[in-house]
Amino acid sequence: MTSPSSALLLGAAAQFRQRLFARIGTFTLALIASASVFAVCFIFYFIIRDAIPFFVKEGFSEFFLGTQWYPSGNPPKFGALPIFAGTFYVTLLSSLISVPLGICAAAAISDMLGARLREIVKSVVEILAAIPSVAYGFFALVVVAPWLQSLGVARGTNALNVSLVLALMSLPTIVSLAEDALRAVPRDVREGSYALGATRAETLLKVVIPSARSGICAACLLGVMRALGETMVVWMASGNSARFPTPWYNVFSSVRTLTATIVGEMGEADHATGSSRYAVLFAMALSLLVFSFAMNAFSTWVVKKSIKR
Repeated sequence: MTSPSSALLLGAAAQFRQRLFARIGTFTLALIASASVFAVCFIFYFIIRDAIPFFVKEGFSEFFLGTQWYPSGNPPKFGALPIFAGTFYVTLLSSLISVPLGICAAAAISDMLGARLREIVKSVVEILAAIPSVAYGFFALVVVAPWLQSLGVARGTNALNVSLVLALMSLPTIVSLAEDALRAVPRDVREGSYALGATRAETLLKVVIPSARSGICAACLLGVMRALGETMVVWMASGNSARFPTPWYNVFSSVRTLTATIVGEMGEADHATGSSRYAVLFAMALSLLVFSFAMNAFSTWVVKKSIKR
């Protein structure tokens, strides 16, 4: 009879099959895990490939510094500086609204509401993320625009309109991620603060929020990127005027963003090889992609630096 220990020994062929299947499984899992990396690389490749002909033909100065956008003119003008300014304007204004509200809402959900009410409020907030962007666009046109006009604004589709709706769309991302970061702060940190005589407000403002600053910063940056990449709402509610707000602090001016320009011009652009009107849209997409990538890298750096502290 063979001993139990000898029965567990594998032959050469069985060991080879075991190693082969283990390597195949490892390779398959690594390939699946890196699929998103390959997708991002291909997106960069195709956008850069179609954007380079525009910069070679038209140059960088007119695109980044020009103030006249007439892609169908004779000669055409591709000054995208007002469009970059409109993108920055709308993103900044929506962030000034959504970030404070999102952090306050996350703090209330994590530390002030009861368990049952907390689940109800958080579920309602997260439902906002499931609403299609075109529905937000109709809301901006049917509800927000008439409301602004009732206040005496000449045109309801403007920077303030689209910023309010973008702030509403960014709130689920900011609230959900920031609330998770606040809940991750250990309970003994709160109890230690209470033991030292701090009130609930002092504990929240001076202990809990600073302890969760890395997660809160990441949540805010992701919310800003959500507003930056939105298309349908800005196309429907911004007014689509490729010019600077006059004066610069006039939030009731019509603006135009990069995403809205890409959507609006793609159907009218000549898709023939060498068309500057077609290639400039990829130049805009490349600029937007680089900026989003830089913000994502910055958020990662902020999180790592906060963890080291």
